[in-house]
Amino acid sequence: MIYFKFPFDEKLYSTDENSSENNINFYSFDGLSQIDFNGKIIEIDPEKFNQTTISSQSLAEDKNAFIAETKEEYLNTLNRVIEVIKNNQLPKLVYSRRKIFTDFNQIDLKESFKNLCSAYPNAFRYIFVDNENSWMGAFSEVLGKFNKKTHTFETMSLAGTLPVSENWSEKEIEEQKPVSGYIRNILKNYSETLEESETYDHISGNIKHLRTDFKIKIQPEDLDQIIQELHPTPAVCGIPKEFCKENIQQLEKFPRELYAGYIKIETEESIQYFVNLRCSKLYKNAVHLFVGGGITAQSNPEKEWIETELKSEAVLKNLVFS
Repeated sequence: MIYFKFPFDEKLYSTDENSSENNINFYSFDGLSQIDFNGKIIEIDPEKFNQTTISSQSLAEDKNAFIAETKEEYLNTLNRVIEVIKNNQLPKLVYSRRKIFTDFNQIDLKESFKNLCSAYPNAFRYIFVDNENSWMGAFSEVLGKFNKKTHTFETMSLAGTLPVSENWSEKEIEEQKPVSGYIRNILKNYSETLEESETYDHISGNIKHLRTDFKIKIQPEDLDQIIQELHPTPAVCGIPKEFCKENIQQLEKFPRELYAGYIKIETEESIQYFVNLRCSKLYKNAVHLFVGGGITAQSNPEKEWIETELKSEAVLKNLVFS
């Protein structure tokens, strides 16, 4: 069972689950696993959804025995990350953690999803319950959008994070630049005409990011290759990609699973790919919130901790418990 809304679209969608079509896929960060939702994409009547029961009793028990990092552990590891960055002269490496919340009896899944949809109208918002895997999230970073009719491909560089009220510093500006450069260099291999916007503020709830948009016309047969080259972007991994991926797996306490992977949604008109950030894995007795940050040589570990706490609220503040 899956329900979702596209950015800037308040229509609610699901799948009919009866068709042989396969139009929705969730890919893990490491690319080694995926979850598919069969069926034709259909619009759901809001009244019908209100009468639908999405029971938290159908969620799996959390038997992982995972213990989330303490602030002290996080700061110590982050100092190691900064040393790796300095020693290897990396522009950026993305480090993440899980925040595990267990102080509740049960989750009201439907009301929690409604809250998330209201809080992030410019995001791709979803909830799915699938045996051992149940996730909910909302994030507005587009890995790619392909128009089947015009063959136009669009993507964005999204990096740097601050509370909405604060001003950008050199750290955030320098963090976003290599993300844009990475995307620009890939797309130039597929078209001589690349449109690039100015960098501007992208508001997402209580925080903001720096954003640059890219647009080109491509050959349809190149689409899969472009997505594979773009993922994982420096915004969720770092530069150089393979070196950072290897270090992420060594340094991070837990596997990322679907966090920082991507979601593919195919309709008659387009194929859209959304980065799966600001997400949580749902259990009957726990919620695992995935949060991370782009670390540079100038990063302040204390500020990075505060940033991840702020990001965790994106989902946590919208959950309804009893």
